[in-house]
Amino acid sequence: MDRQSKALELMLDFAGRTGLSDRDVPPRRYLWTDAFGVCNFLGLFEETGDERLRELAVVLIDQVHHVLGRYRDDDPRTGWISGLDEEEGEAHPTIGGLRIGKPLPERRPDEAFDEELEWNRDGQYFHYLTQWMHALERAARVVGEPRYHRQAVELAKAAHHGFTVRTQSGTPSRMVWKMSTDLQRPLVASMGQHDPISAYVTYSILQSNGVADPDLDLTREIDEMATLCSSQDLRTSDSLGLGGLLSDACRLSQLAVRGQIEQVSWVARLLASAVPGLARFVASPWQKQPATYRLAFRECGLSIGLHGVERIASLLETSPLPMDAKQDLEPLVSRLLLFRHVAREVEDFWLDPVHRANATWEGHDAINQVMLATSLAPRGYLTV
Repeated sequence: MDRQSKALELMLDFAGRTGLSDRDVPPRRYLWTDAFGVCNFLGLFEETGDERLRELAVVLIDQVHHVLGRYRDDDPRTGWISGLDEEEGEAHPTIGGLRIGKPLPERRPDEAFDEELEWNRDGQYFHYLTQWMHALERAARVVGEPRYHRQAVELAKAAHHGFTVRTQSGTPSRMVWKMSTDLQRPLVASMGQHDPISAYVTYSILQSNGVADPDLDLTREIDEMATLCSSQDLRTSDSLGLGGLLSDACRLSQLAVRGQIEQVSWVARLLASAVPGLARFVASPWQKQPATYRLAFRECGLSIGLHGVERIASLLETSPLPMDAKQDLEPLVSRLLLFRHVAREVEDFWLDPVHRANATWEGHDAINQVMLATSLAPRGYLTV
């Protein structure tokens, strides 16, 4: 079975197990996983022409908005988390943000912080919201529904306002990692290392697709995030973090080739930030660990990013980028391509049913399935 077929098999199983295609199964929605899922269904639809995949993407978007755009069943608050009435909430399901989808309710204001417990508590994560913005924007282009673009921008504006901490003069100083469901109080006040650059890249993608409506203009938000992350150290040796840097570099490179961003240097900066950490990760004994001590979705995040590097390499061969920009990018891409074998090794390892037959895989089954499928068929996720 080829890799595309394996990706399709994984996605159809995910659809059944999480209540997307099987009405007898209660919907099990989780924002990060579902963002990748939408992109996967759309990418596979583009590659195969199978209309049921396009429809699954549309159904998944609708489920996410009606589950994660509303308060939990065990929350005394009801309705859309934006506070809008039913009709307006239906028209603007992302304008108040979207819940993570964690198993436990968010921490109450009077509850003590417990770091371990917090991982399983609900709320809003900025880096999950940017993934959903990207998924909606892909749907706007592939499905041809402008409402998805509006919903993506409304989510961007809500998240930007809710997660950005400002000085007394109104200048952004940092971002918050986790907010309450209603975006009224921080749950984890520290800043995610890559949240500002993720915001800059995602906002730039949304902006590139038109701002005919002034209410959908993200110029201010883009400028603020560019300033916030301009001096930030982006280096990491975390596999998922590395994958995020490389995926964002791939997306920015597509905008650069189209002439939709002026600063091609951002692409070089992201790639350069990934080089030392990737070398350290590959040199570590990660491959010698048994499957029960490895997290598939984190490793697949890296393999997805490495596929993004392959796409940048292809763009450089045919793109109209200025010569000085190509000269900056080509050495970095060449160095990163030395690690492209890691993507195939990650995929082959987790495609082996023996390595999936353990509690660690099953404990994260949906996110593992979906991100492995993304790595096998990355077009839907890496395209802007």
